Amino acid sequence: MKGLYLTLGFLFFGLGALGALLPVLPTTPFLLLASGCFAKGSDRYNRWFQSTKLYEKHLASFYEHRAMTKKTKVTLLTFATSVMVLSLMVMPNIYGRIFMLGMIVFLHYYFHFNIKTLDHPIKE
Repeated sequence: MKGLYLTLGFLFFGLGALGALLPVLPTTPFLLLASGCFAKGSDRYNRWFQSTKLYEKHLASFYEHRAMTKKTKVTLLTFATSVMVLSLMVMPNIYGRIFMLGMIVFLHYYFHFNIKTLDHPIKE
């Protein structure tokens, strides 16, 4: 299993790095996935990942302070909501649609009320 987590970690890290360069690809969601995979896969690679500039720029403030910049929040919410709305549109089951709509509402509630918004990235 650890090998699978490491493989996925590097895949998501690569997609996150591409997202940092390409404006159409989100960075933070892929880096969050990479972080979770590295944490489950290997302490060594997790420490390496946490020392990268991508981690420091996009995730460190969230992990350390439970806060994100407004730009990061908007990017994450836009990406996640888009995927969920697409799922909602193709879902044939009315109960599935109601569930997806509830998930969208919960996602926005959680981001607005449980994660602090920073005016600028925290430099330490």
